[in-house]
Amino acid sequence: MNKRIITKSVFKDIAIVAAGVIIIWIGLQVVFGTENPFYVVASGSMLPELHVYDVLIVQGHVLFEDVQIGDIIVFDRPSGHDRVIVHRVVSITDDDPRTLRTKGDNNVASIPGTDFPITENEYIGKVQFQIPQIGYVTQILKPPTNYILIVLVIGVMIVKEIIKRKKTQEITSTEPLKANDSDAIEGYPDLETLEKDSVYSKHSDSRISDNEPIEFSQESKDDEKKSLDTKD
Repeated sequence: MNKRIITKSVFKDIAIVAAGVIIIWIGLQVVFGTENPFYVVASGSMLPELHVYDVLIVQGHVLFEDVQIGDIIVFDRPSGHDRVIVHRVVSITDDDPRTLRTKGDNNVASIPGTDFPITENEYIGKVQFQIPQIGYVTQILKPPTNYILIVLVIGVMIVKEIIKRKKTQEITSTEPLKANDSDAIEGYPDLETLEKDSVYSKHSDSRISDNEPIEFSQESKDDEKKSLDTKD
């Protein structure tokens, strides 16, 4: 039963974390106007402006018509749309339809099929912010490292839940004993071995039955006689 409760609690925590991540991700997509607001620089074609493993935050709300010469943009490579490129706009080659040509700052010239022709169909967004070298984290979290970390996180959550429930059980077991709780009294067998007060009762190894007359010790009788003499 406890294992089921712990499992439910762990799955509940995971669901809450997952829901939080999804909500944050959707919020970022809305704010930046693109399906993926974050890109990691994978080559040195934009040196010294952008370095490998820099993380770029892309603003998709900047319209393609508003892109100017000198802007760094993110776009799908025109030849095949099989790679995402981050280069600087160097010229506007056509106005109808609007067509751009880009070039890597560290490249000698624009590369046909990669840097041009860039139309609105290839355009993803304009680079808004740059976070240096954070992209190293994405390299560290590649499989199988990311799976190991996920297992470790889930394991920590399970251990924490077990410790939490163990502490709760210990606190419950140390609650004060209620005088009218017969079940609780039965939990203390040592009560039968406690030393009894001979002034008030006669002790015997056997229990006194309901029909057996109660006998008082001689000392108790003397005390009762003295009490009566005092009253007279």
